[in-house]
Amino acid sequence: MVNYEHYSYRVIWSSEDEEYVGLCAEFPSLSYLDESRIAALNGITDLVKDIVVDMENNGEKVLTPISEKQYSGKFQVRIPPELHRMLAIKAAEQNISLNRYVAHKLAD
Repeated sequence: MVNYEHYSYRVIWSSEDEEYVGLCAEFPSLSYLDESRIAALNGITDLVKDIVVDMENNGEKVLTPISEKQYSGKFQVRIPPELHRMLAIKAAEQNISLNRYVAHKLAD
């Protein structure tokens, strides 16, 4: 059984709804509205729990929580040649590798 508490939850304020919205990154179509931030978090957590239990009972594949996935630290990004050149120049000017320069920029 997947532990529903390991999913990536967050709560944001919705000016449109004038309530807090509980969200889950692994289930982007779900949300839970409440006047209380804590209640919105508890609401989305309970909703995801119900969905996970239902999926498991129906033999459906349940998504692995992002926090439990393994990442290699590598991914490929396609960019225009001009941008690639500009980034390489900026990295050279700072006397660091292009990889280190881009990782630093992504972290910012």
